[in-house]
This record gives sequence, C-alpha cells and structure tokens, in this order.
Amino acid sequence: MNRRDLLKSGLAASAVLALTGARLPAAAKQFEIMRTDAEWRQLLSPKAYRVLRHEDTERAFSSPLNDEHRKGVFVCAGCDLPLYSSETKYDSGTGWPSFWKPLPNAIGTKQDNTLFSRRTEVHCRRCGGHLGHVFKDGPKPTGLRYCMNGVAMKFIPA
Repeated sequence: MNRRDLLKSGLAASAVLALTGARLPAAAKQFEIMRTDAEWRQLLSPKAYRVLRHEDTERAFSSPLNDEHRKGVFVCAGCDLPLYSSETKYDSGTGWPSFWKPLPNAIGTKQDNTLFSRRTEVHCRRCGGHLGHVFKDGPKPTGLRYCMNGVAMKFIPA
C-alpha cells in the first residue's frame, strides 16, 4: 500500500465516522479518574457499563431513580461524584430522571451528532462517564432539561 492509498483509506474512515456520528468511548479521553476497560467492567453492572463507558441509553421508564422523590443527592455510579440535588429533579414525562440544574463543577458537555441530529451530551466531569443529554425545553429558572440515564447514577438520601 502506498502513501496515497493509505491517505485515501484514512479519509474514507474519517468520513464514515463523521457521517455516522461514531465517537470514541469516554475511556479514550483524559479525566481525573481513569480506569482500564477491565476495571470498569468489574466495577459496574453490565447496564451501567454500557451507558457510562459506551454511551448507551437505558430503556425509558426502567430506572427506579425516575420515581425517586426523597431529599438527597444523585451521584455518578462510576466515581461517586455528586451530580444533582433532589431539589432540582422534576418529572419531565420522558421516562428518565430529569433535572433543571447540575451541582457546581459536576458535569462536562460536548456536542453529540449521532443519529443524524445535534444534541449536547452530558458526562461526569471526574470520570467521563456518559450520563445523558441536556435539552432546552426544561422548566424555569434555567429552561434546561438534563435528561439522565438512571443506571449512570446512584441516589444518596439526605
């Protein structure tokens, strides 16, 4: 294979990734807490592993956290970083735990162009675990809806 063929192959692969919205898993980036894939598999349940480490989405209305109404804090299932206060949780009717505001310094975001749409992906600031997406159709005072996968979090009652 010559350089020209190699370059063409690389460009073709990049185009496929761009068009399909394929992304690198969170483990490919640098975060405060880094573990090997084998360590994440051992630490997390299979569903949490697929969501947190490979940006999967749990089935709507499947998380017990959707019906959690006690006072407390929702933390990352991967690293226990506090993410959301129960005071900002609300029923969005979507089937996933929803919040109108994260705790300070809890999350990171990036553009998500999968499924031929433009969304904003939300991940844990400390371990990079995929949490869900944020949309601009939430309640006041922020107008935002942080639509989270329940399996990506744990609830700590107050």
